[in-house]
Amino acid sequence: MAISTVGFASQRGLAADATSLNSLNALAGKDSRAALKETAKQFESLFMQELLKSMRDASMKSGLMDNEATGLGTDLLDQQWSQLMTGMPGGLGEMIERQLSQQTTSTRPDAAGAAPRAGVAQVSQATPTQAGFVAQHSQAALAVSRETGIPAAFMIGQAAHETGWGRSEIRAADGGNAHNLFGIKAGAGWKGKVAEITTTEYVDGVARKVTAKFRAYDSYADSFRDYARMISQSPRYAQVMDNLHSSGAFAQQLQNAGYATDPQYASKLSRVINTALSLQRATA
Repeated sequence: MAISTVGFASQRGLAADATSLNSLNALAGKDSRAALKETAKQFESLFMQELLKSMRDASMKSGLMDNEATGLGTDLLDQQWSQLMTGMPGGLGEMIERQLSQQTTSTRPDAAGAAPRAGVAQVSQATPTQAGFVAQHSQAALAVSRETGIPAAFMIGQAAHETGWGRSEIRAADGGNAHNLFGIKAGAGWKGKVAEITTTEYVDGVARKVTAKFRAYDSYADSFRDYARMISQSPRYAQVMDNLHSSGAFAQQLQNAGYATDPQYASKLSRVINTALSLQRATA
């Protein structure tokens, strides 16, 4: 039964109602942030309704007027009051929304190639490009993970972030693929092939276009091995290796170690890693 209130589709009922559930699913496909907010309101409304019911049950009833009709009337009244008390600023709904937001972990595309904003069901909204990227690199990442202990999804997520899910891979001057999935530059000690490109660096928090030389590999597997070797063996990244239990801590330690100059690198990377984790679990 839908109750008329200002809000979802002008006739918002609880998600337990089939029509309302279908409407909520449709909203998730169009506006995932609005769907997340509406889901939190649904939970808050159910909680308030149960709270009111418990308060009534705890009170002393006379028994003279208690019958099926009055019971239905009080239930309907409870539903109406629960709807009216839902969505107050600083209320339970906002707390539920924050919790749900933490559990759905992706974001809109940005210049660095982050994953799309999370919906009610993150994996179901993943693009074919994202799913294909995870499938393409899982074997190489798992092999390196067994050797170094770095979670495969962490490496795939970082490769996805650095390349925009494979859409912006580093290429040599002749157009050939450098197979560099992690944006590792070619320093003075690098003796292998090199690809020189224009990239974005942050200087004092300001994005600037610069020309830089990057390492080039014969295969993606070589890229994974070189990345893992650097992270696992360089003292610079010791704290990264101490935080393999958490995608957020892993990403933050990479930023702390200066892996990238983007001041928002850790938060962006963490979201993409979590998307990769979700896709990997869905196909396991």
